[in-house]
Amino acid sequence: MNENLVADILKRMIDFSNGNLHDITHFMKVWGFARTIGVLENLSDEEQLILEVAAITHDIGCPICREKYGNTNGELQEKEGARIVVDFLRESGLSQSQTERVSYLVGHHHTLNGVNGSDYRILLEADYIVNAEECGFLAENIRNARAHIFRTKAGTSLLNSIFCL
Repeated sequence: MNENLVADILKRMIDFSNGNLHDITHFMKVWGFARTIGVLENLSDEEQLILEVAAITHDIGCPICREKYGNTNGELQEKEGARIVVDFLRESGLSQSQTERVSYLVGHHHTLNGVNGSDYRILLEADYIVNAEECGFLAENIRNARAHIFRTKAGTSLLNSIFCL
């Protein structure tokens, strides 16, 4: 995997966030968990790269959603983000197929049905872990998510450790 490419995209996403510390720390945490789960689940270099770029950019639609709609509803994030991320990644060095997969993941990161790949599953799990921490989800909700969302051994183990389940 190309660590320099990921670092460059990470820096560009921080710049794109225009000082919104919540957005920056959120995607940094999601990226950290996604990276960790992906490595522990032995993703291929290609899958790991796509996963990490998707984790970094998964909420790229939030600023425009705040501006256009006054909220960052998950469905709106998916709609706006899938389009924005293609332009954002245009000169990144990713191939067209890699960019298309990242766009697909960004456009589905709140959609729990039809999960079609380890990268998708891990992005859902990493984002859930961070959202559970940031929003203070109840233990009952976290256990329910473990039963219905989490499928990877690494993601489940992290969820159990972080929330003492």
